[in-house]
Amino acid sequence: MNSSQSFSPQSTSGSGSATASGSASPESYDLIIRGRVLAQGSIAPRAVAVQDGFIAKVWDDPQETAAVSAAASAAQTTDLADEAVLIPGIVDTHVHINEPGRTEWEGFDYATRAAAAGGVTTVIDMPLNSNPPTMTVEALNIKLDAARNKAYTELGFWGGVDSSNIGHLKPLWDAGVFGFKCFLSPSGVDEYGSLRYDQVRTVMEEIKSFGGTLIIHSEDPDELTAHAGHIDQTYRSFVDSRPGSSEADAVAQIAKLVAETGCRTHILHVSSGQTVGVIADAKKRGLPLSAETCPHYLTLDCDHIPDGDTAFKCCPPIRDKHEQDQLWQGLADGVLDIVVTDHSPTTAQMKAGPLATAWGGVSSLQVGFRAVLTEAKRRGFTLSDVVRWMSTSSAQFVGLNDRGEIAPGKRADLVVLRPDESFTVHASELLSRNPISAFDGATLDGIVERVLIGGVEPAARPSNLITRP
Repeated sequence: MNSSQSFSPQSTSGSGSATASGSASPESYDLIIRGRVLAQGSIAPRAVAVQDGFIAKVWDDPQETAAVSAAASAAQTTDLADEAVLIPGIVDTHVHINEPGRTEWEGFDYATRAAAAGGVTTVIDMPLNSNPPTMTVEALNIKLDAARNKAYTELGFWGGVDSSNIGHLKPLWDAGVFGFKCFLSPSGVDEYGSLRYDQVRTVMEEIKSFGGTLIIHSEDPDELTAHAGHIDQTYRSFVDSRPGSSEADAVAQIAKLVAETGCRTHILHVSSGQTVGVIADAKKRGLPLSAETCPHYLTLDCDHIPDGDTAFKCCPPIRDKHEQDQLWQGLADGVLDIVVTDHSPTTAQMKAGPLATAWGGVSSLQVGFRAVLTEAKRRGFTLSDVVRWMSTSSAQFVGLNDRGEIAPGKRADLVVLRPDESFTVHASELLSRNPISAFDGATLDGIVERVLIGGVEPAARPSNLITRP
């Protein structure tokens, strides 16, 4: 089974049987799911009751689980297959949807359908490469209007900051963005500028004044200039033009500014093992600094990328196996907090041409979770670990404490997953608008069998648009 065949937005059938409830009961629910459930850090036989879009009850005791149909009734009851596991939906806080302005690169409908097909139930959209970028309340409202009735997942938005809106961030925060993104190096699009370190300090002071979060693309521009030599068709030449030291040194400078200002700050898409040590030191000092990495850095390496294959080009670049091992160690040690896709698609035309000039971005929203799961299992980690990195902790990072776990009171954003069954990725069958994927041809574990968002099948509805709690 391939990944696109495992999902239908209009599907109403789940694994096992669905039966109408019998007589009324003091415990009556919309849905009861019985089978293996990942909750409280372990997979065990459980039953989960859903009412009005939220998890109403979880039966943990195996005897209670077996007898739950006698104790409660539901409009629908689903028994999972033996090989299936119920998990909380993935929360991806780093996605470039590119609408409005560059909708031909992706768009809300394509992106969120792909997300749901991959087990992602919440997406937080980046302020670029949409045009206008989300740097004003007006631009946010334009984006909200564009997204309305198109989002198949829960969908929120980051704000942006460059020199054009320093000193004017509070209205955008009050409008409900989850925080503010800045670049130290060129962003890749003309309408979104970068910041000098002194400007970053000013922005941190502003954001700290109202309790917001700054998220940073951290590559030192001077080091990038110093290493901007000849890029040929080998991926290693591209890596050499953006060395790991440019990321680690930039993060060291950011950590100093965090120490001076106390601003809650997050380092985006950590690619280098050198950076892990810098972040570890900052955390030991108690600084409010967090960090993420991405599926492509955890599962791909630069020395096995075919020459001239621009599907793998991204900034910062994919590095070697040694650096990858350090990223995994950073996750194991809790230095890196979350794993998110940094899904950044574009058209075939933008991805064409020499490696030096092709657009830099990896499209992975539909397969990123399964790619990480596959490599994590190979390295001795568990499904519980991956869900913690990609759902529980990512939800907590953006303050969405109503999701990311299967527990009473949490949203019924749920995924039925067959974690030990594999599929082959075919880029042409993925649901993103443009069939380009660095994972094309890869065999990954994890068939997504069913997705529920607020207890129901994914569908485009206005209530899927969310703001910061």
